[in-house]
Amino acid sequence: MTAMTTGIPHGRPFTVDDLEAMPDDGNRYELIDGMLLVSPAPGKRHQRTLFKLAIALEEACPKHLLVLPAPFAVRPSRSTELQPDVLVARKADLTEKLLPVAPVLAVEVFSPSSVINDLNNKKAAYERMGVASYWVVDPQQPAVIVFELDDSGYYRHVAEVKGEDAFQAERPFPVRIVPIALLDSDEF
Repeated sequence: MTAMTTGIPHGRPFTVDDLEAMPDDGNRYELIDGMLLVSPAPGKRHQRTLFKLAIALEEACPKHLLVLPAPFAVRPSRSTELQPDVLVARKADLTEKLLPVAPVLAVEVFSPSSVINDLNNKKAAYERMGVASYWVVDPQQPAVIVFELDDSGYYRHVAEVKGEDAFQAERPFPVRIVPIALLDSDEF
């Protein structure tokens, strides 16, 4: 058995079992291929953006799909567990505790500490999982960047909208997103 000190394994990749031993300290603990990602609690602007986006998606969501805000685990394997800020999944794929397969949409809202992970590590992980649509939202600009899987299984950058410009999504369902509308009126 591998030695552990305060919940941190030594000499082996992390597993989802190790996540259960992590402290309840307000941080978000995620795994990508056994690598632990730790993110601090998000701020107000991040949370309001996430909330407003989830509402916009919920209002357009067809009955066979479900919109869930974080925290909700996407666990396709014992070595990978992510918690997208917002996800859309087929109701039939969900368990009460987690989503064991790729969602149809994963959205990450940037925080100052998350930009590199969101645009690199998480994007690559969602691509490998087969998440058909991946959006990143920048609440500082405001902007929405959209990636969709192509026929060969790789993300293609399909849209980037800013401010008052609208993104008319077709995948996973038709919905219109205006980045500035995701902010509170006192933030612009």
